[in-house]
Parts: sequence; structure tokens; C-alpha cells
Amino acid sequence: MKGFRTLLFIAIVIAALLLIKFFFIPYPQLNAPKPGGTAPVVPVSAFIVRTSGVNQEIFATGSLQANEEVDLHPEVSGKLIQIFFKEGSRVNKGELLIKINDADLQAQLHKTDIEKKLAEDRIKRNEKLLEMKGISQEEFDGLKNAAEVLNAERDVLMAQIAKTEIRAPFNGIIGLKTVSEGSFVSPQTRIASLQQTDPLKIDFSIPEKYASMVKNGDVVSFLAGSAGKESKGKIYAIEPKVDEATRTIHIRALCPNSNSALLPGAFTSITLHLGEQNNVLMIPTEAIIPVLKGKQVFVYRDGKAEPMKVESGMRNDSTLQITSGLSENDTVITTGMMSLKPGVAVKLTSVK
Repeated sequence: MKGFRTLLFIAIVIAALLLIKFFFIPYPQLNAPKPGGTAPVVPVSAFIVRTSGVNQEIFATGSLQANEEVDLHPEVSGKLIQIFFKEGSRVNKGELLIKINDADLQAQLHKTDIEKKLAEDRIKRNEKLLEMKGISQEEFDGLKNAAEVLNAERDVLMAQIAKTEIRAPFNGIIGLKTVSEGSFVSPQTRIASLQQTDPLKIDFSIPEKYASMVKNGDVVSFLAGSAGKESKGKIYAIEPKVDEATRTIHIRALCPNSNSALLPGAFTSITLHLGEQNNVLMIPTEAIIPVLKGKQVFVYRDGKAEPMKVESGMRNDSTLQITSGLSENDTVITTGMMSLKPGVAVKLTSVK
């Protein structure tokens, strides 16, 4: 009985294995390609490389900056007794913006003015005595020196009084104040900011390979913030070194902003116009394949796809300049990149 159960168990296991093989393990396909057989032909589209004239343009992003900008801080500590500006208003260079209490300095100045007047009167009276030999030259020079000391003391007081005032260093628009009259302020206290918004600076960077193509006076077009229309500016300064971290060149341009439509700090999309260049090889950007050490394309030669390393230059919205690696009339493959390998057979379905 025990032997019968063992045989039955073995029979069930064998039957289960046969069922698994029959239903779950596929049979080898009779039509599968054998090693060494003919590989399938990949259908592709292609583009014939030709020279043309193109408007050279560089695309970048940047930001708008005030032409002049400063945070206003007092030079001395004290009680703020008067604010002369209105928030968000335009102010002129030299205009008085705030005043800190200077009563003690004014009192010292008044005292010094009185002493100075007395010293000057004493000099006038003693000039006649000097002519009459009533006093010595040494005594007269001492009176003059005392008057000069008072003049110097007055200059010191005037300089200290000037530090109790903040005047606009340039024409501009003043921002929101952070203090009120009666506040105690110190040199660390920020009163407000002052911005000169006409013209505005445009700060942006371009790859170092374009450095030789850019010069002062070149025109830039840009879209910024909520401004619906394109604005223009001119380059006036170029950083004379390459940023080691980003390998870019920093550039600054100026644009007019008389209507205050543009605001400092706004993000900008920039197009830098470099003029027209003739006899340029341009190919569609979709033909480019990034590789470990640069870029490559596949070219069509004798019915096969052959990889070719290339170097690129200018780029626009749909094409890319090729500076080396291709020649005029080469046929560049633009589709089917995922199926291409060196030497694979291809069939051209369309050629532009």
C-alpha cells in the first residue's frame, strides 16, 4: 500500500511538470532568425546638408537690475525727527530725505560762531596796535592762530551735522520706509531703498565659446516680466574673464525705461543678435545625439548608417550649426535613432 502511494505521488508530479511545459513554456519559433542571418532594415528619414546664410543669434536668460541702487542707512545714531520723502516717489540728487536730532551740535556750532566773531573782531582791533607797535608780531600771530582753530572746529561741527542728514545720492525712486518719525536709528538701521530705473541694466551670461563674437554696441532683444512686448538694449560692458564655475562670460547691457514699464529684478529671456553669416552648414536639431565626449550624428552611406562625431556652433529654434565633422551634400539621418547602430542597414523613406 505504501509503495502504491509513492508511485501515485511520482505520477502526479510528472503530470504537473508536463502541464507546465505544455502551457507555460513556448516552443522555439520555427521562423526565428538564425545567428548570422540577415538583420532587418530600419526605415529612416534623412536631411541633405547644404550651406546657407543664417542670422546668428544667441539665446540666454538673465535679470534686470537698477542702473543705480542703494539702501539708505544713517551715518550716526540718534532720534529720527523728520522724514521728508513720500514712499514710492521720485527724488532728485541732493534732496534731503531724513533728519536726525542734532540739537547739541547746533548749540556747539552757535557757540563756536560767537567765539569766531569775537576772535575776528579782536584781530581787527589789534591790527592797528601792531602798526603802532602796541603789540608784538608774536602776540598778533597768536590771535590769528586762535581764530583759525575756531574755523577748524566749526568745520568739524558742520561735518558732524551733515552726518545727521541723509540726502539722495542720485535721481531715482525711493521705496517703502522701514521707520517712523521718533524712532531711534543707528548705522545698522535700513531707512529705505533708492533705485534709478531709467535706464535699466540687463545682466546675462553666454558660453565662453561665443566670447569672440560679442562686442560692445551689439543689440539684444528681450522679454521681461509682465511686459507683453519685446524690448531692446545695447551691450556696454563685458566681463574680461571666464567664470571658472560655469565657463560663461558675464555681459551687461542698458535699455531705456522712461515709462517705468520694466522693473528691476525681473527675469528676462534674451536674444543676442550677431548679424548674418554665409556658407553655414545647418542641420535639424533632432539629428544630434549626445555622447560621452561630445555630439554625433548618423549619416547614410551605401545603404548603411555610419556614426560621425561633430562639433556645433550657433543654434536656433529648429536647426544647429555644424562647424566640423560634416560636409556639404552629406545625408544626415533624422529619425529612428533608437534603432541605429554602426553599420546597420537603413532604408530612406523621405529625404529633405
